[in-house]
Amino acid sequence: MKGRKLLMIPGPIEFEPEVLQAMSIATDSHVSPNFIEVFGNSLELMRKVWKSPKGQPFIISGTGTLAMDMAVSNLIEKGDAVLVISSGYFGKRFKDILECYGAHTTILEAPVGEVVSLDEIEKELKSKQYKALTITHVDTSTGVLIDPKPISELAKKYNTLSILDGVCSVAGEKINQDDWGIDIVLTASQKAIGVPPGLALLMVSEKAIQVWKNRKTPVGNYYADWKNWLPIMKAYEERRPSYFGTPPVNLIVALEVSLKIICEEGIDKRIKRHQNLAEAFRLGIDALHLKRLPVTNELAAHTLSAIYYPEGVDGASLSAKMNASNVIIAGGLLSDIKSTYFRIGHMGAISASDILSVLGALERALIELGIPIESGKSLQAFQNKLIQM
Repeated sequence: MKGRKLLMIPGPIEFEPEVLQAMSIATDSHVSPNFIEVFGNSLELMRKVWKSPKGQPFIISGTGTLAMDMAVSNLIEKGDAVLVISSGYFGKRFKDILECYGAHTTILEAPVGEVVSLDEIEKELKSKQYKALTITHVDTSTGVLIDPKPISELAKKYNTLSILDGVCSVAGEKINQDDWGIDIVLTASQKAIGVPPGLALLMVSEKAIQVWKNRKTPVGNYYADWKNWLPIMKAYEERRPSYFGTPPVNLIVALEVSLKIICEEGIDKRIKRHQNLAEAFRLGIDALHLKRLPVTNELAAHTLSAIYYPEGVDGASLSAKMNASNVIIAGGLLSDIKSTYFRIGHMGAISASDILSVLGALERALIELGIPIESGKSLQAFQNKLIQM
């Protein structure tokens, strides 16, 4: 036995061995020439992954929520109007963060599994001047995918900043930040970027930096203030030592390793791999007659899937049986329906063999729980689709 379980939650994910090895090396000084080179190269590699040659990258010790907090605290001042486009739990978190800084928020929400229409978004943008709008590219709570490109085009049309929560999408879903004109794209290390938890990552446009510089009031968050971090990022990229807060050295060493792996694979090829695996996995789920939260395939993320339990199946029992087969899945997150569905992550280093293991364990668990399904049906559907690709 391998002595460990397959982690198939929406983050942390399964990591490449080279990334984990980088975490275990002796910790270097944060101002040593070797580490300065690693940090500077990581910032440059981020531009390739985000497709943002003009953007300003930030690598900060923290979580995805910190990345959201940094975007909001640096761009938003008390009384600013901000439009929140929500498809689940994390859209509402944006609203909470915005209101901490005194923003006047309007939230547009879609029914579970759906997205807010472009017509509805444009109607709201026409109604008054918004300083910014927020988009959750993939809401981890629902597995719903929003297309940020047409929304960012609307933002530009109405002179509104766009902030994209890419926590569950960067390096797993298609993003062309500069071409699409998105002002901030943020993420966290433990998702498709493929590094253990602990890094908040942002790419900020020239326009957003200028808006921050033109603030009328100080940033109301000392740790998050770009005034403290921008000189550090500039120094490291210029291969000079600098200090504000001690960076998580080993995590950043691991980040460089993972970003190199991503760029060696090629970001477009990586996105296509995620799309192919997700499409085949959905067919496997459909073969088990399981219903998914996103109401159409077009709205289904390629980095995770949210799936309703079959009628009569207790979530704890299903998770326990999956765990006994050495596969760990996640429960629901939306409070109103959290007991009715589960989530499976399939991003980063996840392979077709990993997903076959998941489908096999899921089939066995459902059969043992009395669900009348045909053994091997989901595996066949998954394999047949991959063979066609």
